[in-house]
Amino acid sequence: MPGADPDAVSAKARQRGVPQLGTLGAGNHFLEVQVAREIVDPEAAKAFGIAEGQVCFMIHCGSRGLGHQVATDHLRTLEGALPKYGIRLPDRQLACAPLDSPEGRAYYGGMVSAANYAWANRQVIMHEARKVFAHLFGIDYDEMRLIYDVAHNVAKFERHDVDGVSTEVCVHRKGATRAFGPGAEGVPSEYAAVGQPVIIPGSMGTSSYLLHGTTGAMQKTWGSTCTARGGCSAGRRQKKRSAERNSVNALRERVSWCVPTATLSSRRRLRQSTSRAGKWCVSCTKRASRISLPGWNRSG
Repeated sequence: MPGADPDAVSAKARQRGVPQLGTLGAGNHFLEVQVAREIVDPEAAKAFGIAEGQVCFMIHCGSRGLGHQVATDHLRTLEGALPKYGIRLPDRQLACAPLDSPEGRAYYGGMVSAANYAWANRQVIMHEARKVFAHLFGIDYDEMRLIYDVAHNVAKFERHDVDGVSTEVCVHRKGATRAFGPGAEGVPSEYAAVGQPVIIPGSMGTSSYLLHGTTGAMQKTWGSTCTARGGCSAGRRQKKRSAERNSVNALRERVSWCVPTATLSSRRRLRQSTSRAGKWCVSCTKRASRISLPGWNRSG
């Protein structure tokens, strides 16, 4: 991603990042083996190279300690700059500065540097996963092609319609990812006819989804969508916790990796949410198989 400024990455951030390259990290980060179980949009699935019954893997991780330190360092600087720009906030964690200010430019350069580290991190993990699959199953390394690599928690300069005028804006997607539609600038040529791949991972033991961006997403959300599949309402949190406990118990009964079946209600919830939002069209449903990889998360 252009715009990186290595000078905006502190020595401490570099120190944290060096030993963590090629690791998943903690929290909700994962590497997941998947089987494509349902193709909803054959045209999009063909463009993405996905066929029913195909095995693939999904990686979710980011910029590790380097990115965390970059945010910590610049948050402190931005907090100190609030009086300078006459900014009053209800929470200092919302600290900010004008994008064209020295503080704003420095943060953007550091953020882009962290984003590039995250892309490199996922590339290293993908390389290691390819080697494992090639060794265990005799699959040619080059046959395991990358479908898409997308970031969230990142700001990008883009052109969007603002009151009928094409305008360059800085879109900061926090807990969101791009969902650019057909023909949009930045969509790879091989996906131009259907829109970019949109990756919606499920929770452990539930389905993940591979979708594609639409023209409606560009108009309604500036080509944005969520980063993960959630429930329809906060009132279902207790039910979700119970389901998670059941999922953990079920996973413990598996030997190495499992292929749990998603419930019909889960599929309905996703389709209802996508239909109401008008953001994307389902291209294929995947049944997830989450595995534990001892030794991969060396610094986690």
